[in-house]
Amino acid sequence: MAARQEKKLSEERKHQNMQNGTKASQGQWGRAWEVDWFSLASILFLLTFAPLIVYYFIMSCAQYQCSLTAPLLDLLTGNKHLSDIWNRTPTLTYRAAGIYSLWVTFQVVLYMSFPDFCHKFLPGYVGGVQEGAVTPAGVVNKYQINGLQAWIITHVLWFANASFLHLFSPTIIFDNWIPLLWCANILGYAVSTFAMIKGYFFPTNAKDCKFTGNFFYDYMMGIEFNPRIGKWFDFKLFFNGRPGIVAWTLINLSFAAKQQELHGEVTNSMILVNVLQGIYVLDFFWNEAWYLKTIDICHDHFGWYLGWGDCVWLPYLYTLQGLYLVYHPVQLCTAHALGVLVLGLLGYYIFRATNHQKDLFRRTNGNCRIWGRRPEYIECSYTSVDGTRYHSKLMTSGFWGWARHFNYTGDLMGSLAYCLACGFEHLLPYFYITYMAILLIHRCLRDEHRCSSKYGKDWERYTAAVPYRLLPGVF
Repeated sequence: MAARQEKKLSEERKHQNMQNGTKASQGQWGRAWEVDWFSLASILFLLTFAPLIVYYFIMSCAQYQCSLTAPLLDLLTGNKHLSDIWNRTPTLTYRAAGIYSLWVTFQVVLYMSFPDFCHKFLPGYVGGVQEGAVTPAGVVNKYQINGLQAWIITHVLWFANASFLHLFSPTIIFDNWIPLLWCANILGYAVSTFAMIKGYFFPTNAKDCKFTGNFFYDYMMGIEFNPRIGKWFDFKLFFNGRPGIVAWTLINLSFAAKQQELHGEVTNSMILVNVLQGIYVLDFFWNEAWYLKTIDICHDHFGWYLGWGDCVWLPYLYTLQGLYLVYHPVQLCTAHALGVLVLGLLGYYIFRATNHQKDLFRRTNGNCRIWGRRPEYIECSYTSVDGTRYHSKLMTSGFWGWARHFNYTGDLMGSLAYCLACGFEHLLPYFYITYMAILLIHRCLRDEHRCSSKYGKDWERYTAAVPYRLLPGVF
């Protein structure tokens, strides 16, 4: 029934768009209406191999000192069988299940039961109840922004335990790393499956659902745009930010504690990884209200891609540098350490300043100054699913005049700094910059395809004014 209704709605949208002379702009929001063979093959590949990729990286550190080639060589030469590697892998334990359940429950309580108070005393911080962007169906959701508060409370308790309470060891995360991986997978699959069932039988907003009729695509990319339970528990905001990103800095701290325990010191490379990634995490929560305007919240539906990805992929593969440094402590020379620090801070500055320019431009409707001048922009318009005509402006000056996604350029510079902190002996720490480059370039293409369909000829005028995507003069 739902699939037939969606097909009918899709035909009505196409008919309306033909009348308006547009290219189904509203139908391009979020994910696809129809699935081509390449998309389906890509999704089947990710559903099959993404969990194995995470396991392979974590297993290679636990059993092969972070060598990515040694396990394959062992298998190809017959020195080991898959069963040998699997039998040496720690299984799910009651201890890990208890730790993980307590962790997720604690983050849910902080998210739902403690309205934000940080915005009342931190100058410049935007917290509390905030509005998101308009959805394809014309809905404007409200969000309880309290991620910074949750991060502060969590880390205050962490340091209080490490310094005074001693209820558990600071190495607890590292010591249960693989058993916790199984817990994270269980939650990732559970929430993704629940989100799909919810989309079919009791969606939060039926007009913001998309059905392709392809089970795998719908499961992967999601059906509901903003699945919620009650008024405030928003799946996308919670799982994008909590529990994975709050845990990111705790995981790094646990790795640092383990390095101290095993080697008697915390190296400057481990400190750099903790500091640079800590800045990134704090920036995320300081600007959580701004995050409501990003592609994850504004355009992605909630499915396995976000549900499992935020529970497993993010906390396990974004922290590989710290994990590597537990097994291979690296003490950088002063010049190398300073170079990494400068690259990381410069990348962060570009990332933040670029996003700040865009946010300032949007908040003031262009009535502001960028680099001492009034910003230049192109007027655009588009139509939402409910037929409402909207107008927006695309900035063509400041950093946004250098490249259409220059904030991603800064993000990639920071990502490279994390990897360079680990030296050059192994490939494993460099997975992060490789993955981020693929992710952000793909996101560029996704976003531009959506914008092209959304804005039509206005987008052509914009790309003529700002011809490069990431690197001025190159790409």
